[in-house]
Amino acid sequence: MAVTPVIPDYITVHLGTPNSNARNVRVPFTEYIKNVASSEIYPTWPENAIRANIYAQISFALNRIYTEYYRSRGYNFDITNSTAYDQAYVDGRDIFSNISRIVDELFNDYVTKGNQIQPYFTEYCDGRSVTCRGLSQWGTVTLANQGRTPYQILQNYYGNDINIVKNAPVRNISESYPGVLLRIGTFGGEDTRTIQRQLNRIRRNYPSIPAIPEANGFYDAATRAAVTQFQRIFNLAPDGIVGKATWYKIKQIYNAVKRVSELYSEGITISEVERIFSEVLKRGSRGNDVRTIQYYLNFLAFFNDRLVEITPDGIFGPATENAVRTFQREYGLTADGIVGRATWYAILDAYNATLNSLPDEYRSYSSLLYPGYTITTGSSGNVVSQLQTFLRVIAQNNNSVPLITADGIYGERTKAAVTAVQRISGIPQTGVVGPLTWNAIVNLYNDYR
Repeated sequence: MAVTPVIPDYITVHLGTPNSNARNVRVPFTEYIKNVASSEIYPTWPENAIRANIYAQISFALNRIYTEYYRSRGYNFDITNSTAYDQAYVDGRDIFSNISRIVDELFNDYVTKGNQIQPYFTEYCDGRSVTCRGLSQWGTVTLANQGRTPYQILQNYYGNDINIVKNAPVRNISESYPGVLLRIGTFGGEDTRTIQRQLNRIRRNYPSIPAIPEANGFYDAATRAAVTQFQRIFNLAPDGIVGKATWYKIKQIYNAVKRVSELYSEGITISEVERIFSEVLKRGSRGNDVRTIQYYLNFLAFFNDRLVEITPDGIFGPATENAVRTFQREYGLTADGIVGRATWYAILDAYNATLNSLPDEYRSYSSLLYPGYTITTGSSGNVVSQLQTFLRVIAQNNNSVPLITADGIYGERTKAAVTAVQRISGIPQTGVVGPLTWNAIVNLYNDYR
């Protein structure tokens, strides 16, 4: 699911009320809007009235898709054709030619409000048999006959602070759930950040949920505590793990407290969805995210001669692209040479699977290998003890690293030691141990022991 709105290639329509035993149809988004417009308004209306209504119809449908309004409730469709809930859609109906022409022009334009980025919930009704707080479809005819433009007609109903987003990108949209369990130690990047940000906002309405101090993409003890309390409140198994049910319940409640599917909404601003992790890594990408991918691919290539080793230089050049394509072919993915969400999680799964099935001759070195999950505040156990042992040796030889106790608990002292190594090694000082930080610690440890 895109962070900022895009126009979907297709929309899935349920031909009945949400809970009815009706069939679903999957239709191109443009054909859906043409059908809705042909079902709800008259082709003989003034063109400015038709355009204003089509803007509202597009925005309403996109709001349902962007918020995953029905999918977050466990349904397998995007919208219904019940006018008690959504928009009129008559499967198989004829389309008016002038409406078809206008939709072809406007289908990737939609309404937003103020500084909000989500498609505005453009509530509307016919204005004769049914009235509502939003747009009156018959009222648009009166306004158009008075010479109002489509934008002025929309302003009349939705306020002077609305905007029309023009020429939004069109692409296939997947569900927002990442398809993997997010739990303590997971580096979920933007997926984990999404959960962290949403829980911190939900907390304002449900203050028993503990705060997550840093929405940094690392699933730490604070995130687990917040998830667990959320699960208790909403009658989910309180295991502190974000699976599909918890993911969508969080999204549902987040949308509800922000009222993003209502006419008067707190809405979502660009600052709330800005990424700190790349959506994709591809030819031309640079930095530690690329270096991390290279680390994993080299590890996998060491144990699988069908994969390709590369120089871990942090540059996504032709060699890295080839290594990614080779991995994708080996693991049944689309071999496009681009590391998106599916390839990223497949690489992590392959790393962990290889780590857990090391040949006997390498088992004596296993304590030096990155354990396959992030280590951060709240982590504990043998891996933390091993990490602290490495850090103690480094500290005994480098006074810029604080000396710590190897007690198996990742507390503030351990975090300070990790941050010191990151500073020495030129790694972002997060205090979280991912593969690059682990590798830097092990390399320093080997230099000093």
